[in-house]
This record gives sequence, structure tokens and C-alpha cells, in this order.
Amino acid sequence: MLIFILPRMALVALISVGMVVAAVLFQFGLHSIDEGHVGVYWRGGALLTTITPPGFHWRVPFLTQMYPIQTTVQTDSIKNIPCGTSGGTMIHFDKVEVVNQLSQAHVYETVKNYTVNYDQTWIFDKIHHEINQFCSKHTLQEVYIDLFDTLDESLQLALQQDCDKWAPGIAIIAVRVTKPKIPEAIRRNYEAMEAEKTKLLIETQRQKVVEKSAETERKRATIEAQQQKDVSEIQMRRKLAEQKTEQEITTMINEMHVATEKAYADAAHYKRLQEAEANALLLTPAYIEMKRIQSLANNTKVFFGDSIPSMFAVPSAVTEA
Repeated sequence: MLIFILPRMALVALISVGMVVAAVLFQFGLHSIDEGHVGVYWRGGALLTTITPPGFHWRVPFLTQMYPIQTTVQTDSIKNIPCGTSGGTMIHFDKVEVVNQLSQAHVYETVKNYTVNYDQTWIFDKIHHEINQFCSKHTLQEVYIDLFDTLDESLQLALQQDCDKWAPGIAIIAVRVTKPKIPEAIRRNYEAMEAEKTKLLIETQRQKVVEKSAETERKRATIEAQQQKDVSEIQMRRKLAEQKTEQEITTMINEMHVATEKAYADAAHYKRLQEAEANALLLTPAYIEMKRIQSLANNTKVFFGDSIPSMFAVPSAVTEA
């Protein structure tokens, strides 16, 4: 009886141990991939072609290693970048931020060529290299003032060109560069220079305001003068029109007066013509003789004395007497 019990107990123990081992293996083999990532796997140091999407997955414990690779947009910050200008001045960039994204279709190729730390090669190390190249080719004035506003674009272009050539799955979306730190004495000089520039800018703006005000005043005076000129021309045209109207009225009155006088003269002339014609009809020999006799009768004079005028008219009737 004891002989049969011992093998049964050994079998149960073996099954229990097997279940425990299976549970442990399952627990160590089960893993999850977060959203925005994919899983890559190694077995015996060799990269497997398996790429798993987000969710739960299982791998062989202790033999297969897994690493999540981010495929969404990420920002890498490169800090404390020293560089020397062409004039020999040492400056430091506190931080350069590179916004980038790895395409899911190029995850296997990128990891195979540059490991999971691909951004160390193509972003961190590349930024250090490009910053030093930029500083060594330019003066402090150009790095700190003149060309600083173009540094973001030039870094992004340089990084993207190399990635397109050697790691085409990496897209450089944007680059942000902080103002570099320069020696304190030089910084104070730049601050003083900037203050002077600000004063100059303020003075320039003030002059522009004064010039603009003067120009506005000139325009206002010109407009007023033009308005006065236009008003004067209108008034002059109105006066000329009034004088022309008065002249036309005077001419009309004169013409009416001339016409009236002419009518009066024509009437008087006609009257005299009529009277002359009437007189011509009256001047018959008998009428003339009658008028002569009447005139002599009216002019008859009586003379007394010894001296009588030798020539005088004597009516024929008296002479005959």
C-alpha cells in the first residue's frame, strides 16, 4: 500500500512544480507595449525581424529580450554644448531641443544599423558637431547676434540631410536653440551696446514721429490752401458770372433804350415827313399869295414926318388909291 502512495505523491509534486515553473515562465514572458511604441526583440544577441504593435505579447523568458521603440513625436534635449568662435572665444549653449519622429516602417532597419540609441548618433552627437562647426566658422558677433536667428533652420536642415542619406526613417520636425552664454565682460558690453541701440531706435522713432507730424501739418496746410484756392475760384467765377449777367442786362436795357429812342426818332421823322408832305400840298400859289398878304397886313406901319423911308413895301391896294 505504501508503495503505491509514494509514486502518486511524487507525481503530484512534479505536476505542482511544473505548474509553478510554467506560471513563472508565463509571468516573465508576458509583456505589454504602450501606445505610440512598437516592440523589437533580440535572441542570443541577434535582432529578430518581429516587430509587435501596442498591446500584450509573449516572448520566451530569459532567451528573448524586448525593447520598446517610440514611433510618435518626441523631443530630445541636448544640454551644455561648448564651442569656440573663429576669434577664439569660448561660449556655451545651455540647451538645444530637437523634435523628431521615427517612422514605424523603418524601425527594424534603423535599430539594426544604429541600435535602440539611434538618436545618440543622429541627434545628440550630430548637434554637438554642427554647433561646433557653426561656431568655428563665425565670429562672436555673428554667433550671438547676426546669425543666431538662422541657427534653428540651419541645424534642422543639416540634421535632416544626413538622416535622409544615412537613416531615412528619422524625420527632424523642428530645432530650438537657446541663447548661448558668453563671458560676463563681453555680455555687459553687448548689453551696453544694446542699450545704445535702443536709445538710437527711440530717437529714430521720435524723429519719424516729428517728421510725420510735420508732413501731416504740411498736408493739412496744403489741403486748406487748396480749399481756399477752390473757394476763391468759385467766388471769382460767381462774380464774373454776376458781372456778365449785369453786363448782359445793361446791354439789353441799352438796346431797349436805343430801340425806344429809335422808335421815337422814327416817329418824329415820320411826323415831320407827313407834315412836310402836308405843307407841300398846302404851298399852292393862291395859298402863298394869301400868306403874303396876311404878312403885309400884319406888318403895315404909318410914318409921320418929312423923311419917309425910300424903300418899303406898299400894298397894291393902297398904291392904287
